[in-house]
Amino acid sequence: MSAPSRSLDWVERLWDRVHPPRTVYAHCDIPCGIYDPHEAQLAALTVIRMDQLIGELPQPPTDSKPEERAAYSSKMARYTAVKEQHAELVKQQVRVIWGDYFTPDHLKQFPKTSDLVFQILKQASKCRQGIALTDAQELLKLVQDFAEIFWQTKGVATKRQPSMQKPGGELVVPVAA
Repeated sequence: MSAPSRSLDWVERLWDRVHPPRTVYAHCDIPCGIYDPHEAQLAALTVIRMDQLIGELPQPPTDSKPEERAAYSSKMARYTAVKEQHAELVKQQVRVIWGDYFTPDHLKQFPKTSDLVFQILKQASKCRQGIALTDAQELLKLVQDFAEIFWQTKGVATKRQPSMQKPGGELVVPVAA
């Protein structure tokens, strides 16, 4: 290492001691432009399916064997955990698209977007708290509305097509021009 390099290194270390660098935290925030509400829709469908499975799960009779009660409890715990994970995934996906993709111009063009995002976040929380199938279906509807707005901001037409998944429902998908 040359003398000027060592001197510069010494000055930088001294500067860092006098003015310590701040720690910064950030999400990726690379303007890649790759956003798609499809994952949020699939997560909402999963919430519906878990509520369906919970509703279909027969409670063991009071005189059942410990293994039967354990099997019931295990299934209920797994269904509930998956439901909650996917409700949270809906929130995370919508927050990222809303926060990283939507611009002030988009919000002027679609002024109800902020309120829609708020409704989605609240509805996903409601789905985590309960097992009402109607709440899960409402979450999917809100996410579909969000998906339609998202694609409109890109000037892309959409259509609703059957999800072809066990819970039924539809997915909002872009239509190639």
